[in-house]
Amino acid sequence: MTDLTGLTIAEARDGLAKKEFTATELTTSYIKAIDSADELNAFITKTPEKALEMAAASDARLSKGEGGALEGIPLGIKDLYCTKGVGAYACSHILDGFKPEYESTVTQNLWDAGAVMLGKLNMDEFAMGSANETSYFGPVKNPWRAKGESVDRVPGGSSGGSAAAVAARLCAAATASDTGGSIRQPAAFTGTVGIKPTYGRCSRWGMVAFASSLDQAGPIARTVRDAAIMLKSMASVDAKDTTSVNLPVPDYEAALTGNIKGMKIGIPKEYRVDGMPEEVEANWQQGINWLKEAGAEIVEISLPMTKYALPAYYIVAPAEASSNLARYDGVKYGLRVNGDDIIDMYEKTRAAGFGSEVKRRILIGTYVLSAGYYDAYYLRAQKIRTLIKQDFDKAFETVDTILTPATPSAAFELNKVVTDPVEMYLNDIFTVTVNMAGLPGITVPAGQNDKGLPLGLQLIGKAFDEETLFRTAGVLEQAAGIMDAPAKWW
Repeated sequence: MTDLTGLTIAEARDGLAKKEFTATELTTSYIKAIDSADELNAFITKTPEKALEMAAASDARLSKGEGGALEGIPLGIKDLYCTKGVGAYACSHILDGFKPEYESTVTQNLWDAGAVMLGKLNMDEFAMGSANETSYFGPVKNPWRAKGESVDRVPGGSSGGSAAAVAARLCAAATASDTGGSIRQPAAFTGTVGIKPTYGRCSRWGMVAFASSLDQAGPIARTVRDAAIMLKSMASVDAKDTTSVNLPVPDYEAALTGNIKGMKIGIPKEYRVDGMPEEVEANWQQGINWLKEAGAEIVEISLPMTKYALPAYYIVAPAEASSNLARYDGVKYGLRVNGDDIIDMYEKTRAAGFGSEVKRRILIGTYVLSAGYYDAYYLRAQKIRTLIKQDFDKAFETVDTILTPATPSAAFELNKVVTDPVEMYLNDIFTVTVNMAGLPGITVPAGQNDKGLPLGLQLIGKAFDEETLFRTAGVLEQAAGIMDAPAKWW
């Protein structure tokens, strides 16, 4: 039998249906792969007993012909999602020992579809980071290395553990979340597919909040088809999350027709930024050519507010974070550092519990919300956000989807000394506009640079039109070819 971890979700689903192997055999293969990949540091919590128990239940359902859409498929879960009885720390010291007594809506949807949980995946602390280097549990290593090098590279963030685990074949797919690019950027760095759905498509209930008006759940998978299968099961309306939208969830897999003839693809001139590497520009042009060859019409568009998106995002997101993270005080759960009185206990707990990047963003957020600065910063950023949305609304009057680079570079070296945090924030330059406007965006692997590192392209769609994104992404994937797994060194 071939190595079962090499199968996509679609292939594993078909193999299970034909009884070529069992869910228990499939799950066991992944458990062995995870145990031999500690050097990547992708998993912070392994749940092999739970996984085998869930796999056995899947086998029982499959034998009766009662399998769900993801029956027996082993998944990794980003540590941002609350999972009943299994630690959910958002990779922060301040949530030490926290084991929820409830299940997030998205993970419950996946278990209802028959999926198997392999464990919890590493991430930037509270999803704040673009390299997966702010985690309390240490950085994740990208399974990809440059040709002829043994230098470790970042997997991107904040969903770096999810992207690395999928790329390294440690899980069939993974849940992730995207506040400013945290699904799409790591997917681009690891040669995987990541989709941030429209804000409201997936429930946020049971996800540890970073910035509530920007956070959105989504999958990272190996192929566009696998991402479509995952999102179908993850998405739902939820009475516990009033921002989730009561719209039917389409069969995204059925949207992969391979036909984009006559479709209009927008190319925003503002995304040609100064200093963009030649390889990123060439990759983008290659994507344009592929879509043109498939029968799409290429239209140059303008998104003039793009240049203000990053500064506006880094006001709105920290402001919401400072409000959301006020609840971590050492009283009800997680870390508690004793003090002389309750104020001293709060201060000592938060000082010890939060990492430096989280503290930086709390301070920025508290500052922009403070009296005298609220109008100058926060209110102005929200106005910019409205203008960004209007840019997209205008563009979508003439085009069906928009093609851009996913990242301004390939994966960079781990532990690269970044003294200016703005340099790190610039990794989100192509992705934050999508969150600010609440739109869906997908990253597809579109080749490799001359060092053999993956490069990704991003497609941006109309609100709740993920089907068109999947259809177009499928055409890109077909032209580029499905990316092989990285050469194993770990």
